[in-house]
Amino acid sequence: MLDKEGREITYLRISVTDLCNLRCKYCIPEEGVNKKCHSDILTFEEIEKVVRASAELGINKIRLTGGEPLVRKGIVDLVNKISSIAGIKEVVMTTNGTLLKQLGKALKEAGLKRVNISLDTLKEDRYKNITRDGKISDVLEGLEAAKEAGLNPIKLNVVLIKGFNDDEIEDFVNLTIDKEIEVRFIELMPIGINGLKFHEKFLSSKTVLQKIPNLIPIVSKDEFSTAKYYKLEGAKGKIGLINPISHNFCSKCNRFRLTSDGKIKPCLHSNREIDIKSALREDKDIILILAKAIRVKPKEHHINEEDYKPIDREMYQIGG
Repeated sequence: MLDKEGREITYLRISVTDLCNLRCKYCIPEEGVNKKCHSDILTFEEIEKVVRASAELGINKIRLTGGEPLVRKGIVDLVNKISSIAGIKEVVMTTNGTLLKQLGKALKEAGLKRVNISLDTLKEDRYKNITRDGKISDVLEGLEAAKEAGLNPIKLNVVLIKGFNDDEIEDFVNLTIDKEIEVRFIELMPIGINGLKFHEKFLSSKTVLQKIPNLIPIVSKDEFSTAKYYKLEGAKGKIGLINPISHNFCSKCNRFRLTSDGKIKPCLHSNREIDIKSALREDKDIILILAKAIRVKPKEHHINEEDYKPIDREMYQIGG
């Protein structure tokens, strides 16, 4: 289905929970998260209904997110169900990787195609600090388990944070020399907690090119890719730069989002949300609601405008 700007919307990101087993400082408040009542969260049956209706409108790619999606009980069964829906070509997941050692093989067998693993530092002490006591060894073991399970190509999502990991850019790039892995450097976005000190922490992805000037540009085969790709000469893997702030990709944005509490977000950086949970629980036709969400998708975000105010919700409440 086309939105009003003529963009073909084919990609739905679904947050299955706002809970996480880590408490990363740029994502989760220090006091933690108030757990929602069970009835406030969409059931897997309701999520499956949304995916079926979305497929009728031309959605063919689903990304499961959180919070941390692997903390939700029954996630493997959900992957199995939605990957079997006619029209859905690809089910993928963004995860912190800490539970992939236990679940990677089962997820692959259920129909998951690949994973994006969020990892902002390769240093054990820094990882423990930013995640408030997480263990980087869990992530590294999860990465290997995902590789062995065939959840390839594995992508590492690295949020660039000034004063935190800008001295590790070369280390991350060097991972691609001997590993068939895609390291994606992502610009920090002014959402929730990050909105307060955004300008102090923001680092343009062009910093990567300044630090590693011998990166070679390569052309992506995916016309909807949000990344600009590069590689080191002779490297097995590649580098992706995702620039939602310095060079937005709104003109080719092909996605919308479903939050764990049943709201459709046509644009990540807008407070506009459309309730679909009520319609699901009243057994109403949700195709009309999904079609409306696509039609009202804004032309672009307004992050770089002087009067822009960060959206009300935190990223863990929306879905990473």
